[in-house]
Amino acid sequence: MDELQKKISSLDNSRMPVHVAMIMDGNGRWAKKQGFARSDGHAEGVSTVHRVTKLSSDLGIKYLTLYAFSTENWNRPADEVDTLMYLIGWAIERELPELLENNVRIHLLGDIDRIPEDARKRLLYAREATSHCTGLQLNMCLSYSARWEIAEAARRIARKAVAGELDPDSISEQMVADNLTTAGIPDPDLLIRTGGEERISNYLLWQIAYSELYFTPVLWPDFSDEEYVDAIIDYQNRERRFGKTSEQVQNNE
Repeated sequence: MDELQKKISSLDNSRMPVHVAMIMDGNGRWAKKQGFARSDGHAEGVSTVHRVTKLSSDLGIKYLTLYAFSTENWNRPADEVDTLMYLIGWAIERELPELLENNVRIHLLGDIDRIPEDARKRLLYAREATSHCTGLQLNMCLSYSARWEIAEAARRIARKAVAGELDPDSISEQMVADNLTTAGIPDPDLLIRTGGEERISNYLLWQIAYSELYFTPVLWPDFSDEEYVDAIIDYQNRERRFGKTSEQVQNNE
């Protein structure tokens, strides 16, 4: 048994995260270290997405949410944005047969209308083609930011209040959650960020209120299956109290 399999065997299946979110950082720096163009780093990052998705499915994780392209990323150089959009469309089309084979369902989060037509059509086709799948749900955040999402939710609720469909005093945390793009999806148990930065970068700000955060210096293209399992082991060694005391948590268990 190799080291990865030993680590997987050591996992406590009763304490697996239901929902893992990831900030996939470091493609450009990886390419620079290799003497490659930034686009090569993004292309290599697609291979990591493939591995992470497969391992998530194999481990029985129910939801995997990937920060693929933020609203702020539209401000990057046009040629890099064009490359990213091409890669996103190409990758989802290439991966579709295996996603179907592994019973993985695609879900899209973000301002999808801003995505160029060719990539958008491929994404929407993959979402429709996998809509019957009942295994891992792969949430792809594209043209997404948490502040945009929360503002959109506020606008939806405000329109209902203006139309007399709800009393503003009845607005609750659950109502806000029900108007986010992640409505119906449990909050992430674990948020992993690669690349060495230790910030959230406008990602799932509402949803990660009680998520466990895991930062690694490993650049996304180098993020291996073993690194992923290490993050889950670290998560399983933490005590999640949700505002309670350790004694209360232990008594509940």
